[in-house]
Amino acid sequence: MSHITANELKTRGIAAIEAQLADGRTEAVVSVRGADRYVVMELAHYQYLRECELEAALAESRADLAAGRFVAETAQEHVSRVQALIAGGGAAAAVAPAARTENAKSARSAKGAEAAGRAGPVKSTRRASGGAR
Repeated sequence: MSHITANELKTRGIAAIEAQLADGRTEAVVSVRGADRYVVMELAHYQYLRECELEAALAESRADLAAGRFVAETAQEHVSRVQALIAGGGAAAAVAPAARTENAKSARSAKGAEAAGRAGPVKSTRRASGGAR
């Protein structure tokens, strides 16, 4: 990766970035007082990286669904579970709805939602690692 100093960026401006991104380079690091602080790249490369990130998130969600790491619940049950988490219920409150019988919830959600004219069950995935994105 090529480097640009903050002083060079200050004196040369965008020309310093363009020079570093020439010859097919995709990224340039901007260092401030000797420490790498920023990465500059062309918009097309940034959009490509974002697309890769979104594809990875989609693949992770599909894997969670396939492994059964999700909760099927109505909107009201979801709100109650989230409120319990906020109030300090912790992880036990997050998985409590999953312990209920799926058949009863599915039947109630599908038939009740159609009859009442309201939204069906809310499905959300939970990250197994618990890490932030």
